[in-house]
Amino acid sequence: MDRAKSTLEQWRILQAVIDYGGYAQAAEQLNKSQSSLNHAVGKLQQQLGVSLLEVHGRKAELTPSGEVLLRHSRHITQSVHNLENLASNLQQGWEPTLTLAREIIYPMDNLINALDCFLPQSRGTRITILDSVITGTQELIKEKSVDLAICDGAPPKGYLAEPLCDIFFILVCHPQHPLAATPFLEDDKVLAEHLQIVIKDTARHETADLGWLKAEQRWTVSNFHEAINILKKGIGFCWIPSHLIETELAQAELIQLNLSGNSQRKVMLSLVVPNREQQGPASKLLESLIIKQHLSLR
Repeated sequence: MDRAKSTLEQWRILQAVIDYGGYAQAAEQLNKSQSSLNHAVGKLQQQLGVSLLEVHGRKAELTPSGEVLLRHSRHITQSVHNLENLASNLQQGWEPTLTLAREIIYPMDNLINALDCFLPQSRGTRITILDSVITGTQELIKEKSVDLAICDGAPPKGYLAEPLCDIFFILVCHPQHPLAATPFLEDDKVLAEHLQIVIKDTARHETADLGWLKAEQRWTVSNFHEAINILKKGIGFCWIPSHLIETELAQAELIQLNLSGNSQRKVMLSLVVPNREQQGPASKLLESLIIKQHLSLR
């Protein structure tokens, strides 16, 4: 393997000479002698065989070749700085990655706001968000395969949960769907005669698809985006979180059906830390920021 001709310290000195406007200023900032900086840059030019600086009066200016090389050197020194920070963070127990399970009915805007606050403090932690449904979320919690989980309803037995918010489901269909002719339904028997769109549970083992499940005809999809697109084609009915279809309702692309005694359904969402005993500082920070999003709304 060929050894590098130059060192990171030489490139950092060159950067300082340019950033601070000369050898004297850089020497003062770096707490080094001016002669040592002159020597380091001179040796760097000799090792590379390229002229990097030209001195005009008291000011050192980059040559065209120097400008190109300095620009590339900044990426390298920044990468090394990030690498050293990462090593320090790992030594302190700061997690390099976090995985969060999000029940798909949880408002994504709320999570994005929390992650936006997390980013400046994240120290480079990578985030993976898994969209999950009902017992799929419960399964991830039991397996402790995620760091944080936003779950539907009560958490699995033995786990604590912090309430976040309530989500309201409403029954909807297309304005031209046969059910729209009688938007006030006395009971659910008439629903059983029509196609229902349901959301598939993401659990690998026991599953419980999302929705009222008495209809004989049923299409199962993986998310509400697909369900809404099907409904807008005039096909079927579905229980949809109201915050996901505000635009469609306002533009009369979908209408709400009112079922006697069940005009809407409320689901409480909670935040769970599956492995609280081993929770790291990055996970604790993100947990606090997600909770703070909802405290501000209460």
